[in-house]
Amino acid sequence: MRAIWSGAISFGLVNIPVKLYTGVEAEEGLDLRMLSKQDMSPIRYARISTATNKEVEWKDIVKGYEVEKGKYVVITDEDFKKASPEKTNTVDIIQFADEEEIDPIYYEKPYYLVPDKGAAKPYALLLKALEKVKKVGIATCVIRNREHIFTLKPLEGGLLLMEQLRYVDEIKERPEVKDPASAKITQQEISLAVKLIEQLTEKFEPEKFKDTYVRELKKLAEAKAQGKKITAPAEKKPAAVKDLMSVLKQSLEAAPHKKKKVA
Repeated sequence: MRAIWSGAISFGLVNIPVKLYTGVEAEEGLDLRMLSKQDMSPIRYARISTATNKEVEWKDIVKGYEVEKGKYVVITDEDFKKASPEKTNTVDIIQFADEEEIDPIYYEKPYYLVPDKGAAKPYALLLKALEKVKKVGIATCVIRNREHIFTLKPLEGGLLLMEQLRYVDEIKERPEVKDPASAKITQQEISLAVKLIEQLTEKFEPEKFKDTYVRELKKLAEAKAQGKKITAPAEKKPAAVKDLMSVLKQSLEAAPHKKKKVA
């Protein structure tokens, strides 16, 4: 695996040389082309001026920001550089906090922070200190010309996980809905729901879950190429629950029962 960034963690006056590795794979997809329905030829997109209705060459195209209706100001590559934060090549730890204080909606993308040459001791010090206090570091770092906010926390196996957070203004307001907690729920219904949850509880093993969408789409494309008829699976519409108690009892009966441990 190739590091995407190298720099240092700034921890007080301590600098810890590190390398950054992305923690997720790019989402897989099929390479699809837009085609003309009539002759199956690939579609070419033209850059048309709304004033002249003529095609414009790439060399004559600039980027513009609309400052008011119909009025634009050109933004050049130099302007982008001026607006970019200063590149410091450091993960600056600003503060520490309890992880429970961070709403999960803020988490966006994980990275692995790996110690660089000669950084094992200060890296291990930060790792063990975080494990002891059970807190996460809140840090800023410039990646690809943008400053982001991150959390730093220890992972099993002696690595630091750096998770990119969203800024507050990136989070949309929650939709306005009638408070579901106002619905009348009986104690018996709660007990049955808890029992169902307990019956379906088992150790989380992420390797059990596979994204089969792209694989199935490829199989479908190959089948169509061979002239095979493809039928879509019937859509299953969830039925409205009328008798909650009855449905909970049926769910308990249908759920796999845990094997009792033999003492």
